[in-house]
Amino acid sequence: MPKRYIKKFIPNPEKLKENKALKLLGTQIYEPDLWHLNRRSVAKAFFNGLFWAFIPMPFQMVVSALLAIPLRANIPLSIALVWITNPLTMPFVFYFNYKVGTMIVGGDKGKDFHLSVAWIWAKLEHIWLPLYVGSVVSGLVFGAIAYMTILIVWRLHVIKRWKERKLRRR
Repeated sequence: MPKRYIKKFIPNPEKLKENKALKLLGTQIYEPDLWHLNRRSVAKAFFNGLFWAFIPMPFQMVVSALLAIPLRANIPLSIALVWITNPLTMPFVFYFNYKVGTMIVGGDKGKDFHLSVAWIWAKLEHIWLPLYVGSVVSGLVFGAIAYMTILIVWRLHVIKRWKERKLRRR
């Protein structure tokens, strides 16, 4: 199961307590749910990480990690999922967000769209609202879908394991 593989990369809680930079966040950062892989913390991490992955802003990982604390989401997974939008996928994801935003708020339908930094800077005053509305809507939708999918798939996996265990006992 992927849980065993992912556990190899999650830091040890004792090593975390030695990190001086994390002391700024208080003792709440050491809560077990924030570092263990269980159904609820993983599902919340998927929602949190995917939502922030769709938002075009700097320091998405920091915001995702900080929001994971009150959400009780797995912090490493929340941070890792933000990297769905990396330098290779970012133009496509943000263009999709822009198109979703134009369907919601109207405005320029992207007929003269050019995938270049110069065009984006020239049109920024016109595209920022559809881009951010589309980003928030896309982040919420994809985050909610991922949240529900994780809960359902995890539950189905547990049921399958129970049935297999019951068959072995006979």
